[in-house]
Amino acid sequence: MSDTNKEVVDLVWGRPSGGGVPSSLFRRWSQGFVFSEAERSALEQFEGGPCAVIAPVQAFLLKNILFNTEGSNWKDISEEEQRTVLCSTLSEILESACLNKTQAFHLATLPRAKITDSSDITDSHPEPESSQPTDTPTALAAEELGFERFHSIIQKRSLRTVAELKEAVLSLYDTWKNKFGVLLFLYSVILTKGIENIKNEIEDTSEPLIDPVYGHGSQSLINLLVTGHAVSNVWDGDRECSGMKLRGIHQQASVGFLTLMESLRYCKVGAFLKSPKFPIWILGSETHLSVFFSKVS
Repeated sequence: MSDTNKEVVDLVWGRPSGGGVPSSLFRRWSQGFVFSEAERSALEQFEGGPCAVIAPVQAFLLKNILFNTEGSNWKDISEEEQRTVLCSTLSEILESACLNKTQAFHLATLPRAKITDSSDITDSHPEPESSQPTDTPTALAAEELGFERFHSIIQKRSLRTVAELKEAVLSLYDTWKNKFGVLLFLYSVILTKGIENIKNEIEDTSEPLIDPVYGHGSQSLINLLVTGHAVSNVWDGDRECSGMKLRGIHQQASVGFLTLMESLRYCKVGAFLKSPKFPIWILGSETHLSVFFSKVS
């Protein structure tokens, strides 16, 4: 595993003692961005955990369908519209995570491989003449990758301009849809933002972005995807507490965030998240994130 990959793993998963990250937890997060057949603008979640990434992407995706796409019916979008709007949404979130647009964008990808069957995967050895391998960007999903193996083969692809970013994200549509798509996108956001920049914004760097026991995403992770900043709080602006600077949200967000925890007086959500630019909100309950919206701006 490269030093960069290890830094990403430590930031996202922490440094669990003993046997490392439980295989069940990694499995729950190993899914792609999959559209529902019953509700064609809705993204499906298969197991608990990745809603911290899927819900923000869903919120921005709805924003782009409802308010940025003329003549589109959010209840019945075509497969081509799904492809276009998902990739433009992922690009938008990556752009917001980039502190300086003159810096490079980074995508986390898996190496291409030649596949003859699920037990024969190779990158460098020649294939027998009788075999008919198929190129696919997610070929390694044909074998059951464990946590260590998966993170040891992740590659970083750098892009200099927004146009290059959008083109690359669109070309990787099958990757985002397939196994590991959610994790690869999360890692792309982290690499684009910069590991040190994220650490400087998080309140407690000892806490990973994904809870090592329950697998849910932290508020810093949600804020990173929603606002481009991995701050730990949801109030407006910064606050001082016993000489410690507690970072909050500094401008009106495109999509909002509300939480049941506020009704229980555990936190206070500021106006920048309560009153977003578009009438779309991520709603945090005790165990899950949902998205609700209005078609009227």
